[in-house]
Amino acid sequence: MERGTRLVLGGRWLALVPFLLITAAAGAAHKSDAGGDAAITLINHSSMVIQRLQELLQNGNASDSMLRIRTSSSDEVKVIHTHKLLLILQSDVFEETLGNQSVVTLQERPECAVLFEKFIRYFYSGEITIQLNQAIPLHRLANKYHVSALQKGVTDYMKTHLASESTQGHVVSWYHYAVGIGDETLQESCLKFLAWNLSTVISSNEWVTVSDDLMVSLLQRSDLVLQSEVELFAAVEGWVNRNNPNVSIIEKVLRSIRYPMITPSQLFQIQKQSMLLTSYQSFIQDLLFQAFQFHSASPLQLAKYFDVNCSMFIPRNYLSSSWGSQWIINNPARDDRSLSFQTQLGPSNFDSSKKITWNALFSPRWLPVSLRPVYSESVSSASQSNRLEEGRPRLVVTSAMSGLDFAGVTFQKTVLVGVRRQQGKVFVKHVYSVHQSTDEVSDFLAHADLQKRTSEYLIDNSLHLHIIIKPIYHSLIKAK
Repeated sequence: MERGTRLVLGGRWLALVPFLLITAAAGAAHKSDAGGDAAITLINHSSMVIQRLQELLQNGNASDSMLRIRTSSSDEVKVIHTHKLLLILQSDVFEETLGNQSVVTLQERPECAVLFEKFIRYFYSGEITIQLNQAIPLHRLANKYHVSALQKGVTDYMKTHLASESTQGHVVSWYHYAVGIGDETLQESCLKFLAWNLSTVISSNEWVTVSDDLMVSLLQRSDLVLQSEVELFAAVEGWVNRNNPNVSIIEKVLRSIRYPMITPSQLFQIQKQSMLLTSYQSFIQDLLFQAFQFHSASPLQLAKYFDVNCSMFIPRNYLSSSWGSQWIINNPARDDRSLSFQTQLGPSNFDSSKKITWNALFSPRWLPVSLRPVYSESVSSASQSNRLEEGRPRLVVTSAMSGLDFAGVTFQKTVLVGVRRQQGKVFVKHVYSVHQSTDEVSDFLAHADLQKRTSEYLIDNSLHLHIIIKPIYHSLIKAK
């Protein structure tokens, strides 16, 4: 059997089982003479029925139809002997195709033709094994032949395996496929994963396969998770050099880099060393000038003349220690934990020496006051313990320097929750964000079961968090 994920799906296939069970299963209902209670017993031989159905396909017994599978890249024809009833129960396309004929020739993509027999076996068993590189071909087949249950099953598989390890990468290709078929839900899931794990994607083989539209979409986001804006510029330059997009795309991506988030010394270095800027610096000359102005004056002074509310002045989710701290909590279900760390007041070079201290408190089982147990002799200790177990994880992040004047600046607190997949890599799966007006991270791990070592939120029984503090500027005086 292939190694992969096994999908067990229902749908119209299940409608066939009661009919077939007549030949393989029996049920009996007996009434008790003594008490009159009904004693109903189910005798289930469905696995035997499925086995016999698979034997029908394998041996071609009682076949009443034949599928001839061809591809444009080969003269080879693959022949599969099938049974109309089993195909038309789940596919209206097969119902129409096989209605008046018993032999049909189907033209398929090479990658779909390879999996076509596996696809047909699904009609006889209601289950299928799937691997990462088989997701798109199987989804194409399910979509083409209107097998809705299989299509949904493969889509769910793709959404839950975005972080799975693969040699060539797969999320970019899944995104492009989702765009092609108009699956907005899958498209957004892929886009979110790429944004939250951009540093990992940048260093993978799939970075060069990013399309022009996807690159533009990514660079517009403020929730990109990466080391720094310099890392993003270097990755974009590598992408441009490998893909050679048209000039209009080059201008778009260069103008999407947030140059104020890069220090003056790094900006000078980029201008001197980047071959891309040597050729296209005229596209962003105004942005570079604006960035140097940003670093030379206080944010309040800058806000008198520029619109500091635009995306250019909003930091992304930078993993650098200047903007937050990693926090690995061992045995997170055990007791409360706390963490103190410092961040830079803002990305401006004017504020680079100013630090803010932050305190974080994590509680694995916190209860609102209205639900907290009242300890008294009338309430048993077991009952009190049960109420505590009802609590949910809580995370509070507060400034230890609240007395300082942060005029014109508020802080967005972003918490990344990492999960691990193969080869020890940690991927971001959950992102929580709150603003200065709120200290507590709402709905933090609301559905997580931190008591279980097998919890998807834990890595070796530890909770991997990264807290990021993002300064957001606001205009106090109308920009001129």
